[in-house]
Amino acid sequence: MAKAKKDGRLVVATNRKARHDYTIEDTYEAGMVLHGTEVKALRQGRASLVDGFAMVDRGEVWLENVHIPEYFQGSWNNHATRRRRKLLLNAHEITKIAAKTREGGYTVVPLQLYFNEAGRAKVEIGVAKGKREYDKRQALREKQDKREAQRAMSARRYIGE
Repeated sequence: MAKAKKDGRLVVATNRKARHDYTIEDTYEAGMVLHGTEVKALRQGRASLVDGFAMVDRGEVWLENVHIPEYFQGSWNNHATRRRRKLLLNAHEITKIAAKTREGGYTVVPLQLYFNEAGRAKVEIGVAKGKREYDKRQALREKQDKREAQRAMSARRYIGE
């Protein structure tokens, strides 16, 4: 089942690894062109964004390698699980994304797949630059230090009372 509503969103899938592996510079909300059985599979809360990426091809943005499993109650016209899916963005957003990805070192990764308040399936994509190994270690170290500081502060609060 899909996760609980957060900010009016019914979250289906989140790509947590993307925020670890990449530095996200810009984010965009895009609609998706889906088949009926894909929507039903998403409503069951089943999808994976782990290997997914987006690319600009002839003025259109396409989502690749996102896994939406087959809908079990579907018939012979079930969808392919890892097919290309067209993303719906404004023209100026597409030109911004295309310009960034042409620079080199930038890629477009899906961050979150969700249903908005109107019940439309949306994907949040991010223009990202890959992190180096030492950047990843530094980010983990900062996260651990922050967590330890929070623990120390909460322990001190209980001792002082």
